[in-house]
Amino acid sequence: MLSMFLRQKVQAYLDAIARGLDKLGITPNALTLIGFFAMCGIGVVLALGWFALGGLLIIASGILDALDGTLARLTNRATQFGAFLDSTTDRFAEGALFFGIMFWYVQNGVTFVAYLVYFALLGSLMVSYARARAEGLGVQIKEGLLTRFERIALLIIGLILTAFFGDAPLWIVLALLAIFANATAVQRMWLVYQATK
Repeated sequence: MLSMFLRQKVQAYLDAIARGLDKLGITPNALTLIGFFAMCGIGVVLALGWFALGGLLIIASGILDALDGTLARLTNRATQFGAFLDSTTDRFAEGALFFGIMFWYVQNGVTFVAYLVYFALLGSLMVSYARARAEGLGVQIKEGLLTRFERIALLIIGLILTAFFGDAPLWIVLALLAIFANATAVQRMWLVYQATK
């Protein structure tokens, strides 16, 4: 996956930052919550219609998302609850971003975007749920057309491009997410079927 490739390239930098955060007394769970509240704040930025700025802020916030797991690993503080908290807040954070986008368009009378947002968010949640439920059955499923990293990366691109091309790039990205996130959930259902039949 692209996320794993990029993580390997920057892991040394993440480790150095995580060690610095540990010296400041910041715990992995605290970092998870800081990242979550940052994403909620970005949702407000999107709700105000500042899409390109929101896209840039998501990139900055994504660093926090990568750091909590790194900090937990380096400090031997990885826990089951920490993993649960990270996964759960990630879902809420995605919801905050999509809600911000939907709020802006609905308030401005562009109601068809609400349908795109709904199906994009539904697909995003189902991709994550399919993986979690599979793990509950003892099946590890990380494969998929659009994992969380790819979904957020596409969203960032769509948001930033609004600064140059208007709303069209974001609408296209939302449509792609609405289709392919749900397709990824179905793909994972098939993979679990193959693994358990």
